[in-house]
Amino acid sequence: MAQPLMPKATAVWLIDNTALTFEQIADFCAMHALEVQAIADGEVAVGIVGLDPISNGQLTSDEIERCANDPAARLEMATPDIPIPSGKPKGPRYTPVSKRQERPDAIAWLLREYPELTIGQICKLVGTTKTTVTAVRERTHWKAASIKPRDPIELGMCSYDELVAAVERARRVQKKDRPVEPAQGETPEQGK
Repeated sequence: MAQPLMPKATAVWLIDNTALTFEQIADFCAMHALEVQAIADGEVAVGIVGLDPISNGQLTSDEIERCANDPAARLEMATPDIPIPSGKPKGPRYTPVSKRQERPDAIAWLLREYPELTIGQICKLVGTTKTTVTAVRERTHWKAASIKPRDPIELGMCSYDELVAAVERARRVQKKDRPVEPAQGETPEQGK
């Protein structure tokens, strides 16, 4: 279960403003019931100002009322109305300076293991330029003599899911572009 923002301040507000049991407050705030009782007795969190969980969207008044009427019920965090942004940023992939020397190794591995990948897909997976991919493919890269193909997943340049998605996309495109061959004994006109 997700914890509320500033659990002690939330516990102070719930103790002062609701009829919830110490166990309910302790369960919601991820604290021990004795700690909540000590807050209520004024032994702990003396200078902490209570934080209203209703105003910051962590609880609803209906949820507090439901749990106040049933001591066995537990408070549940309210779902936010604001859409949560996705974690993946747009734009080029950043590769740390320490990993940049390993890019040609990852490119060589992708070219050897998955020749169906396009240059653009390799660029997105590894975070490089088309010029670099072409130079590694044609063995004209300045580091060509010392390139050892290594898995980009192990190098931390892409995730397994990203690699699988790129390979599946490349294979679908390759299958769609391949002409249908007629069966043996048929002429091309009979196969249509």
